Amino acid sequence: MEKKAVIIPAAGSGTRLGSDIPKPYIKILGKTILQRSIERFIDVEGLTQVIVATSVNYLKDCQEIFENINYSNISFQVIVGGTERQYSIENALNELSDDVSLVAIHDAVRPFVDSEQISNCFKAASEFGGAVLGVPAKDTIKKVDKENIIKETPDRSELWQAQTPQIFKKELLKEAYKFAIDNNFLGTDDASLVERIGGHIKMIESSRNNFKITYPLDLRVAELIIENNL
Repeated sequence: MEKKAVIIPAAGSGTRLGSDIPKPYIKILGKTILQRSIERFIDVEGLTQVIVATSVNYLKDCQEIFENINYSNISFQVIVGGTERQYSIENALNELSDDVSLVAIHDAVRPFVDSEQISNCFKAASEFGGAVLGVPAKDTIKKVDKENIIKETPDRSELWQAQTPQIFKKELLKEAYKFAIDNNFLGTDDASLVERIGGHIKMIESSRNNFKITYPLDLRVAELIIENNL
């Protein structure tokens, strides 16, 4: 069985949520968002390593979350993140165990990803080299210029909103990150780095419940999902 790892960048701020506490460490009904996100992965077959990259001030808080989870056959590590998400993941890649072959990268503030969809994503990554959870775009998308003048309306049937986890074969992901470093490229997600080196990535349909908690309204929606076990 292929051994798996998950990297979770958790160095983001809580500014858009109107909080002094970074988003991953905000509690929803007694648990931090980060803990809820990690717990979605702990029963994944073959998972052996979880690495969280966070800010210096929250290393202890993250370690306490690991202790609350207390899952004996998984190695939990907390490391210092970088100034950008990409740099945090780059740091974490250096900590991967030699025997890990598939690496999932998941947003710390997506606590409702479905376990079956995680498994589907791992299976596709094993076959194609990379896989990403996402949903078809439901709104019409407009491409604009620097002055916000509409220039193009892409065909919505070809557009998807990427989510996480984004899962890749370890060596492919490391190659993509090295290429990005060598070429001073900062991508918007991990798939964009792999795309630049010609990697094949399969899109796996996810759920709109797998949203990223960003604004105060998202916190209320998250509470409703948990309270109603949706």
